[in-house]
Amino acid sequence: MIECSFTLDYEIYGNGTGAVRDLIYEPAERLRGLFRKWQASLVTFVEVLELEKIEAYGSDPAIDLAKRQIRELFQEGCEIGLHLHPQWSHGRYEQGQWFLDASEYNLCVLPRARISEIVEGSLRYLRYLVNDSQFTPISFRAGNWLFQPTRTAAQVLAENGIRLDSSVFKGGVQHRHRLDYRRAMRNGYYWQFFDDVNEPDPAGSLLEVPVYAEMVPVWRMPTSKRLGHGAIAGMAGQSAGQKLNRLRDFLRFRYPLKLDFCRMSFGELTDMMDRVIQRDLADSGSYRPIVAIGHTKDLTDLETVDAFLSYLRTKDIPIVTLSAIYSRLSSGKTQTAALQWPDEARPQEGILGSLHSEMCT
Repeated sequence: MIECSFTLDYEIYGNGTGAVRDLIYEPAERLRGLFRKWQASLVTFVEVLELEKIEAYGSDPAIDLAKRQIRELFQEGCEIGLHLHPQWSHGRYEQGQWFLDASEYNLCVLPRARISEIVEGSLRYLRYLVNDSQFTPISFRAGNWLFQPTRTAAQVLAENGIRLDSSVFKGGVQHRHRLDYRRAMRNGYYWQFFDDVNEPDPAGSLLEVPVYAEMVPVWRMPTSKRLGHGAIAGMAGQSAGQKLNRLRDFLRFRYPLKLDFCRMSFGELTDMMDRVIQRDLADSGSYRPIVAIGHTKDLTDLETVDAFLSYLRTKDIPIVTLSAIYSRLSSGKTQTAALQWPDEARPQEGILGSLHSEMCT
């Protein structure tokens, strides 16, 4: 059985450039209308640190539009997830420019006390945004997918009520930040974890439901959509060393192509889903939660998203929230799915078996 979850990272560029109205509010408003048309669920990962700083410094008058939009999305039943780019936490705005703290770029390498301070402060601001002092999101996504080293950050998130992470994309590597998700390729479509998000652990406090990705020849990656103006703006200000490290990430024969509804063509989206459907037909008793990702700052082609939603409707694939996936797994109404890539080495039987047993308790 396949269910698809559309997740939207609600943010401007990670270097502080871009306008809230252009890169957050208006794209999210267009998607909001489209998903309402299809009566489909959308998970919005709100980057709270940047919004809090923008409000504090009064750097962008459209922050009030974004705050109202988040509150309305929450009131309409849209799932709101926590998304953090911690370089914003000590950011300052001077003479029309943001200066962010690169030393805090990866939440996971910070001391435990600092991780707790950032997470707890972010949750307070998120509760203020949705106007609900009791609200705690179920889902989390790390800034730039950086969820290694995992243990301390995962503990802090779990202690604060987070239950599900969707930061991993299988096969991902970032040399600059020592991120390596290649070992996750042997896992299924979901798994519990504790010490390392790559490693299934039936006693883990968090559930990983990764952004869906397939390994493709690296020459398939540079397309006009993926090399558009958003990608260029996001690299602005990077040093030569940073750009070299990014090039090293691509220097391999196969690279993970994420199911990105803002950066992929309609043909790429449907081809990828067709392969999932074929595997499901061969093993219809297993559960396959498929997480698609998009960014407000990347939305330039609403027609492709509309066509993809139509395609999923014709294939009878439900569109659900991450909280619905978590509820299904924790209730035990699933079977463990086969691996994403049949040509990859399978994990030991006991790993997935014990994972499923734990999820059903």
